[in-house]
Amino acid sequence: MPCSNPRRRRARLATSCVLCTLAFTPAVRAQASTPAPPADLSTYVEASMKAFSVPGLALAIVKDGKIIVAKGYGVRKLGEATAVDEHTMFGIGSNTKAFTTGALAMLVDAGKLSWDDPVYQRLPGFVMYDAYVSHEMTIRDLLTHRSGMGLGEGDLLFWPKTTYTRDEIIYKLRFMKPASSFRSKYAYDNLLYMTAGQIIPSVTGISWDEYIRQNIFAPLGMNNSNTTTKAFKAGDDYALPHSRVDGKLQAIELEDLDNVGPAGSINSCAADMAKWVLLQLNRGKFADREGRRFSEERSREMWTPQTILPADNFPPGPLASLKSNFADYALGWVLRDYHGRKLIGHTGGVAGFVSRVMLVPEENLGMVVLTNAEETGAFDSVLYHILDHYFQLPPTDWIAAFKLMKDTQEKDAAETMKKAEVERAENSKPSLPLEKYAGVYNDAWYGPITIRVENAGLVISFDRTPGMIGDLQHWQYDTFKAHWRQHTIEDAFVTFSLNADGNIDSAKMQAVSPLADFSFDYQDLLLKPASRK
Repeated sequence: MPCSNPRRRRARLATSCVLCTLAFTPAVRAQASTPAPPADLSTYVEASMKAFSVPGLALAIVKDGKIIVAKGYGVRKLGEATAVDEHTMFGIGSNTKAFTTGALAMLVDAGKLSWDDPVYQRLPGFVMYDAYVSHEMTIRDLLTHRSGMGLGEGDLLFWPKTTYTRDEIIYKLRFMKPASSFRSKYAYDNLLYMTAGQIIPSVTGISWDEYIRQNIFAPLGMNNSNTTTKAFKAGDDYALPHSRVDGKLQAIELEDLDNVGPAGSINSCAADMAKWVLLQLNRGKFADREGRRFSEERSREMWTPQTILPADNFPPGPLASLKSNFADYALGWVLRDYHGRKLIGHTGGVAGFVSRVMLVPEENLGMVVLTNAEETGAFDSVLYHILDHYFQLPPTDWIAAFKLMKDTQEKDAAETMKKAEVERAENSKPSLPLEKYAGVYNDAWYGPITIRVENAGLVISFDRTPGMIGDLQHWQYDTFKAHWRQHTIEDAFVTFSLNADGNIDSAKMQAVSPLADFSFDYQDLLLKPASRK
């Protein structure tokens, strides 16, 4: 779910709380029997925030069935003094996916459905591009990123904010060509998680949003968590998202992700997420009273490998120690190992927020890091500092290691873009007069995209995405660069192909920056003039 300096890659979609049943201060005193957090925790968190320019961060640590840290750092909005606390709400992006699988697990426990039910039996009219896949796709397949769709394919149906509804997006799946064969390859997607969430109202008659509220938030006392930014009102304790716009870090608008909700729209806080982590580590049982949300059997299933993930590719140096012996996607969770312990976690990203949740069941340990900037190095450095403390490992300067990786990636991307600039045929001309490129184009799954002449230049707009209006600047030959007027949207090349008669046959798009978020899936579009089939 979208997730987002659009100039950074993130596992999106990538994509809200008070403590009511637990009485503790922002940093809770642990009982003598529970190992304390690192003595330098606050200093380390603040150093990480400074290194990665993160305005605000919230952290929770649970250990041995207790919440030992639930604390905020920094500010909700850059340039303002209001501090982040344990109740400050952040977008958690794709960490929402575990809530969706948890909700489905409750319905499995109730006998209302099975993980291996064919999707079309639960969602009448469900159709994929391939008839065989349409028939064979199960609920489990929706949750394991092995459908054959490409990485982030179709995310432009919701990201940036579109006018498409959840049901309209599900209908569009039938027009998306697969990038690989069914169940043969991992490729992260958001649309099928949203589809999985829509099975809930089909089975229960209750919307995904209301089901999450009634069956997870309310029972756990997650009273400040919600499923939509529309729930925020003046005076609420929530952080503002931040992104680098034209090179400068600044607050941006909250993203409305309602049309892809089950994949990444939850907003929560350190205090509430700590309760969610306790439930997970306690295998679905309440930590503080009798009763449970889902069975231990369902918990095991949600943590069971389903899809093998690509091998880690860390650069030489300190980060090489993160290379795992195994890595798999389960049901809403990523599984891997670190120094002999099994880690169960996920990341999340929506515009201006990135987050991480991590569980270490054999240590009865869990962590949540929420941030209001698009810097994964901040949450990763804090996470591994805490893990090393509890695993009693020699200290590593994770801040320096992740900062070096970030700087290297940005340097490489800048050099790639500079090389393209130098090598382009700057003095070339378009094949046609500009007005010949104007008109309505259609993509099979996105729909209408309009190009018009304005002030002696071309302007492109995605008709169902109100914020996507950009100026087409000539790049070379029949390739233009779309520079969006909303600068948080990733620039894209638009290349036109001509027929033998000199008329436009089609246009393809491609992100300009190598670091573009995968949810800007321009490469999956094929624009055809509306007057042509």
